[in-house]
Amino acid sequence: MSAFLIRRLLRFVAVCIGVSLVTFAILHASGDPVALIMPEAPEADRVMLRAALGLEDPLPAQFVRFVTNAARGDFGKSFFHREPAFKLVIERMPTTLALTCLAILLAIVVALPVGIYSAVRRNTVLDHAATVIVFLGQSMPVFWIGIMLMLLFAVQWRLLPVSGWDSWASIVLPAVTLGAFTMPLFMRLIRSSMLEVINLDYVRTARAKGVSEWFVICRHALRNAALPIVTVIGLQFGLLLGGAVLTETVFAVPGVGRLIVGAIRQLDFPIVQAGVFLIAIIIVTVNLLVDVLYVYLNPTIRLR
Repeated sequence: MSAFLIRRLLRFVAVCIGVSLVTFAILHASGDPVALIMPEAPEADRVMLRAALGLEDPLPAQFVRFVTNAARGDFGKSFFHREPAFKLVIERMPTTLALTCLAILLAIVVALPVGIYSAVRRNTVLDHAATVIVFLGQSMPVFWIGIMLMLLFAVQWRLLPVSGWDSWASIVLPAVTLGAFTMPLFMRLIRSSMLEVINLDYVRTARAKGVSEWFVICRHALRNAALPIVTVIGLQFGLLLGGAVLTETVFAVPGVGRLIVGAIRQLDFPIVQAGVFLIAIIIVTVNLLVDVLYVYLNPTIRLR
């Protein structure tokens, strides 16, 4: 286990440096932020501002300075907010994490029983209905789902707020939007994983011993079918964490995704770099937890 964790730590450092390098290169190829900050200022004033922001140095020197400061948790000050970039990102991250976790939880709560039932009662009416839901859910863009839910529950029926993040009612529509986008994938994967194991020898043996069907499905079949499910949940967590920007934009949720998109438009380098760096750390950490969870679900796996 210790050797595995050391390898993962080295990979963690490599991923963080790689993500920082790619983000740094793309941002500096996107344009000049000084032109947005001082659009009508004389060139002499722009040169002075570039020097003050450290943008006059060669790109390799800027990247080395960025990595050195980032290792100490210093990503610089926002060009437009004039506050520490990492502080702004940290303030928004709990909102994005809460939205992502609620969406994943909602998708699992709905997809798990439906996927199991579809596999156990294959070719029934519910199984066919679940298949239709999967096709529809996978074909609908997340922003369209959000707009439709907003029109129905907020505008037409006035049951929930249109936007914001002020109360529990404000959280419902964004979480349902992300959850509805992810749920069909979980349903399809759970059904296919369960179909692979419910007819194996150890499941038939458990049934022959007179064990209840519910115990056979939950204790024997589901645990052995859980490895691909856990993998996809970990991957989807990272995808939703980085891709919640559409939902945050539609519902005016003050999350990291919305902050990063605004910073990209303004070429606010420190905020984009801090946000992408933190999201990369969270995704790598989640993947590590998924790998460790494999050992619990399947003791035959060894972390070598």
